[in-house]
Amino acid sequence: MLRRAGRGVAVLVLGACAAGQPVEVSREPSDMGAMSEQEFRALHRPRSEAAGPHRGEELVVGGARAYLRLPEGAPGPRPAVLVLHDEGGLSEHFLHWADRLAAEGYAALAVDLYGTQESTAPDGTVTVVKMLDVERARKVLQAAHAFLVTDARVRAPRTAVMGWGLGGSWALRLGMAEPALDAVVTYSGLVEADPEALAGLRAPLLVLLGTKDATLPAEEQEAFVQALDDAQGLHRVLRYEAEHAFENPASGQYDAHAAAAAWQAVEFFLERHLKR
Repeated sequence: MLRRAGRGVAVLVLGACAAGQPVEVSREPSDMGAMSEQEFRALHRPRSEAAGPHRGEELVVGGARAYLRLPEGAPGPRPAVLVLHDEGGLSEHFLHWADRLAAEGYAALAVDLYGTQESTAPDGTVTVVKMLDVERARKVLQAAHAFLVTDARVRAPRTAVMGWGLGGSWALRLGMAEPALDAVVTYSGLVEADPEALAGLRAPLLVLLGTKDATLPAEEQEAFVQALDDAQGLHRVLRYEAEHAFENPASGQYDAHAAAAAWQAVEFFLERHLKR
């Protein structure tokens, strides 16, 4: 069913429980939560004008660069979210996302899916190229999830994975491969149209898409939604009249209203499945 949720935002809410019953939820967007959309947007100004340096810890997990941000207050156990970057790599934007999630009470671990490879030109110039090795990425994600469950600072009783673009597709992959996950969130991720593959997804899934996303044409989005329905897992798909990266204040496609609406949906989804 297509519903309007405020100016300029079209929200299509689709869902199915394991028994195939439809689920419809619609909420008006707001700036609820520990970090409002305005505050999140402000983090993306130049560092000299922003809210200050990141307060998380840079570390290595599974051989990959990572950023761990813990909520303020008592030590673990606490619910945790694995943060997966888009095609641009582990940029400041995704460290901001980890900080935002920590403000909501989650331990957030952002990992770099890319490895690097050096090439030397005849003149001796060395170029470092980011490479995505599928097997390496799988191992990094497995190690990252295990870290959130076992590390003494986290000891997560419940876990989620959340990704954007490339990271959104990897969030879905991890959801299909890791039965211990409690929730999966994907923003504009490359989609899976095979119901048999999606049937392996045990965790509830939240999908956030832009209807104007040139990287995901309407026919691909429809095939994905149909495959989710056929797989009959618990899922919710939200579509906004917005472009790719509409939730990223550092992008030229940023849409503050759609971003706030999507973030509110994510807040409720994570709270329901990680804090119950």
